[in-house]
Amino acid sequence: MSIDPKFLLSIFARRLPWFLLVAVTVSVIGIAVAVILPEKYRASALLLFEDAQIPNELAPSTVRTGAAEQLKILEQQLLTRPNLLELANKFSIYSSTPNMNAADIVSDMRNRVEIVSRTGKNDVPTISIAFNGRTANQAFQVANELVNILLQQNVSMRTGRAAQTLDFFQQEVNRLGADLDRQEAVLLAFRTQNQDSLPDSLEFRRSQQSALQERLVQLQREEAAQTDRRRRLVDLYERTGRVDDLTAPQTPEQRQLQAMRAQLDSAQLVYSDQNPRIRALKAQVAALEAAVASKSGASSDSGTGPTIYDTQMAQVDGELAYISDEKKQVTQQIALLQASIAQTPANAARLSELERENSITRGQYAEAVQRLAAAQTGERIEALSRGQRISVVEQPVLPIEPFSPNRKLIALGGVLGGSVLGLGLVVLLELMNRAIRRPSDMVKALTITPLVTLPYVKTDHETRSRRSTLVFVAVGAAVALSLAIYAVHMYYLPLDTLFERILGKIGLG
Repeated sequence: MSIDPKFLLSIFARRLPWFLLVAVTVSVIGIAVAVILPEKYRASALLLFEDAQIPNELAPSTVRTGAAEQLKILEQQLLTRPNLLELANKFSIYSSTPNMNAADIVSDMRNRVEIVSRTGKNDVPTISIAFNGRTANQAFQVANELVNILLQQNVSMRTGRAAQTLDFFQQEVNRLGADLDRQEAVLLAFRTQNQDSLPDSLEFRRSQQSALQERLVQLQREEAAQTDRRRRLVDLYERTGRVDDLTAPQTPEQRQLQAMRAQLDSAQLVYSDQNPRIRALKAQVAALEAAVASKSGASSDSGTGPTIYDTQMAQVDGELAYISDEKKQVTQQIALLQASIAQTPANAARLSELERENSITRGQYAEAVQRLAAAQTGERIEALSRGQRISVVEQPVLPIEPFSPNRKLIALGGVLGGSVLGLGLVVLLELMNRAIRRPSDMVKALTITPLVTLPYVKTDHETRSRRSTLVFVAVGAAVALSLAIYAVHMYYLPLDTLFERILGKIGLG
């Protein structure tokens, strides 16, 4: 199918009113929007994230938040609902739209505030804050306030965390100190209550037990000797009726008698009683006893006081009573030592447990004290702003020219858009028109070749009337749309806010 430019131009000329209607209407709307859209001014500031002024090796800060994390936290805190509403009310940003609700204000404020942080691996951490306002003074004031809020929040966050850390370790030191005092009191009470059965005195008590056992054996020997002495005194007194005073000077007969008795005792250990030697010794002992008794009988019996026998028996009985009492005491001491020695393993285990708990708590307390000192240093560093901080590199300045909208670009876009839509309408109308408009269409539709074709000729009045109607409709539509746009902007919602909301809903904002 060949393209006939003359035919196309004729079609365009015939559809020109529709093209003009759409093109003029859209162009007027675009120009109206370009004129009505309010000016936007932008004020921005650049902030730098600085490292701690005091090296961490000397005095580390207790706030260990990284640059990227801290900037994100500050950004979220800055864009909270209370902050944005306070800013909007403080600077009367939405005084021209008093019916705007709080949710829309917060959403629009978040769209106006631009925060860009850069925390790359090889980049110096920075954060840029900008605000888009309807006036230059408004943009400058709000941007400056945003910078002040961010700096205050940074200082408040760091000092708050340092203070919380200090308070936590202060509580830990107090708690562990109370636990340590309680455990030491329990340990002291246990040591005092079980001072005789603690493991540190076990060897001493064992040596003391051995000494007491030896003493008990010695007392048993002494008791046996005194018992044997008593038996001999009784035997001698029963045989002779007398006993010798061991403390008085001995006569030759008494010394001889004592020697013969010793010989008899030694011989009895070797020989039997029927041995002639034993008989001879017994006879000699009996003769000596009779002689000693005959010489000392008178002097002994003439006294009125206690006899030598009674004195010696009393002495022996006293010795036996003393030995018995001492045996009881030694036995009791041995029993107590045995009980304390038997109780020592359990006490050692309990003491070890108490000492282990005390050692753990003491270590925790010492560590908490060290951390408390570090927390005090860190809190002091943050209070003096010697730790990580944010400094302002570029302060907000009062903008001279608006950065938006680009009125020329919007007007040109409206004209171009209207032209494209007008051409599209012309093409659409022609595609929908199936009428025969030229001889080739007739030949194609009727399969005949006409000799002559006569077109429909409109009168001048019809042409003028039709064009006037189209122009009136186009101008009326453009004026009506412009007024409608102006009314929406003034009484419902600013056009920039409305456009941003629409773009946000369709995913382009």
